[in-house]
Amino acid sequence: MILPVYLYGHPILRKESKDIPLDYPQLDKLLENMYETMKNADGVGLAAPQIGLEDRILVIDLDACKDKDSSCAGFKKAFINAHIMEQSEEEQVMEEGCLSIPNIHEKVPRSNRIRIQYLDEKLQPHDEIYEGYKARVLQHEYDHLDGILFVDRINNMRKQLIRSKLNKIMNGNVSCSYRVKAASKK
Repeated sequence: MILPVYLYGHPILRKESKDIPLDYPQLDKLLENMYETMKNADGVGLAAPQIGLEDRILVIDLDACKDKDSSCAGFKKAFINAHIMEQSEEEQVMEEGCLSIPNIHEKVPRSNRIRIQYLDEKLQPHDEIYEGYKARVLQHEYDHLDGILFVDRINNMRKQLIRSKLNKIMNGNVSCSYRVKAASKK
């Protein structure tokens, strides 16, 4: 089932996610829905807060990026109860976008190498190191689990330049090819 993607300004995107219990109901169905929602929106990653959940779950499918980076071919994984344990000091700056912040792309600095501990979709534990583009996408989605958005990582001048676009998104004044849920107006 394709779920709506929560847009910039929605309070759920600023909450810190919680680890899920091992007996989480219908986890397989949730992961299936997350992959379907992500694919429908032409995304490469999706975190649970982006579909309105405070759960520490993210999914990534980098197969669409295999032309840019051959190591992305067939890379499709769920990261449950993920925690980044180490990050390299060496950073790389690349342009990023986000399904929750449509039509905005900015250059974001990220660590080039990370070590992450997580459970896979079968709840098997992993402790792995990722570099380059995989590390970048993981950090982007992982930030969602901590209530951080990529625009929080850009310089203040750039933030001021895109402020009006962000306000439009917050008010639901944005055109997307996928289902969205704008911030509630109070």
